[in-house]
Order: sequence, then structure tokens, then C-alpha cells
Amino acid sequence: MSELNEIRSHLDELRKRILRIVIVIGIITVFILTFHAEPFEISGITLYYPILEPLDNIAAQITNHMRDNLVPQDVQLIQTAPGQAFFAQVYISALVGIVVGMPIIIKELVGFIKPALKENEINVSRSISIPALGLFIAGCVFSYNFVIPYILDFLYRYGESAGLVTFLNVIDFVTFVLQFLLAFGLSFQLPLVMYAISGTGMIDAGFWRKNTRYAIVIIVIFGAVITPDGSGVTMWFIAGPMIALYFAGMIIIERKERKKLNT
Repeated sequence: MSELNEIRSHLDELRKRILRIVIVIGIITVFILTFHAEPFEISGITLYYPILEPLDNIAAQITNHMRDNLVPQDVQLIQTAPGQAFFAQVYISALVGIVVGMPIIIKELVGFIKPALKENEINVSRSISIPALGLFIAGCVFSYNFVIPYILDFLYRYGESAGLVTFLNVIDFVTFVLQFLLAFGLSFQLPLVMYAISGTGMIDAGFWRKNTRYAIVIIVIFGAVITPDGSGVTMWFIAGPMIALYFAGMIIIERKERKKLNT
């Protein structure tokens, strides 16, 4: 009976923490869907302030920016059914909500598992919160500027070479872009995952060097699975950075272990 009560207590705590996360993401999502970012300049620096404008909201501004910077030339971004533009903006707003709310998400998740962690594991979880957000944003920025434009241009050249006029549904476009942003944001967490595992004492620093070949194979397979074409070119836009991050994580862990031994 006591075990059942303990399980119920954990589930109740998990429900409360998930509810907090949902509320935070929901508030940010509604804000993005309701307000427009109006630019103004101070000493030559462009800043923004929010004004109430549900139709020309921040999500619509982001959609326009994505269209101008990611959609290949001569490709038309269209809406084929009522409400598609709205739902595309909801998806974008939710992603912004996840990114902006990441500190709260990490705080709540760490708070839930904290009772089961040892002291050194708690210290590790605290130390990676801010870097996790930074790497997630870095992955999204890298994908947005260097990967998605190339992949879209690469794929739509096939239609152009066949003399076809390409129309791109706004929902398909936004979903495609957000999938890549999330995939890169999460894949850029690789060195932190390695650091956290090593920090708990589960494995030593030598593990990562010994299994480098297997890690590279897994990363390449992952890159091949999530890329939409079979050319073998675009997958390296994902596998390449992940391999570099793997080596970066390995070097950081080895340096930390050597420093610990010297002290």
C-alpha cells in the first residue's frame, strides 16, 4: 500500500510539473500569436516592442522571414485549404515557446528526477542547464542558415529541371523546417549527454575514445534516416556537425578527468 501511495505521489508531482511546462509554453505561444514585433531604432540599433496585432503577429513575421530566406526562387508558398496559414503559425509559435521556455522545462525535469540523483549527479544536472539551451539554439541557427536552404534548393531543382512549376504548401513547408530545427537542436545536445553520463561516474572518459568508430557509424545512420533524399550528400550536413560535437565532447571530458587526477 505504501508503494502504491509513493507511485501516486510521483505521478501527481510529474503531472504538476508537466502542467507548469504546458502553461509556460502556452503563454508564450499565445503571445506570439497575438502580438506584432514593431521595430524602432536607438543609436542606430534596431530593437522591437510588442503591439497587439493578431492578424499580423510575430508568428506571421517569422513565416514571412522563413519564406524569404528558405524557399527557393520561383517556388510559390501557397495555402490550399482554409486555416492552413493559421495552423502553420501555431506550429511556429509552439516551437518558439519550447525554445524560450527551455530553462523552465529543464528546471522542472531536473526537479522531478532530483530525489533519485546522487550529489554529484545533481551538480552535473545544474551545470548543463544553460549550455543545453545555448546548444539547442546553436543547432537551430546552424540548421536554419546552412542546412535547410541547401536541402530545399537541392530537392526543388529536380522539378525545375523537368520544367515544372513548384507550389509548396505552407503546412508542409513549416513542418519540414520545424522538423529539421528540432532535429538539429536536439542533436547538438550530444556533447552534453556525453558529459552528463561521464559526470555521473557511470563510465570513464576512455569509453568515448574506444567506441569512436561505432559512434561515427551510428551518427551517419542517424543522418541518413532523417534526411529526405537518397543522394548521400544532405545527410552529411547532419552527420558532420554531430561527429565534430562528439569529438569536442570527448576532448572536454578527457581534459576534465586529467585535471581531476592532477588535483
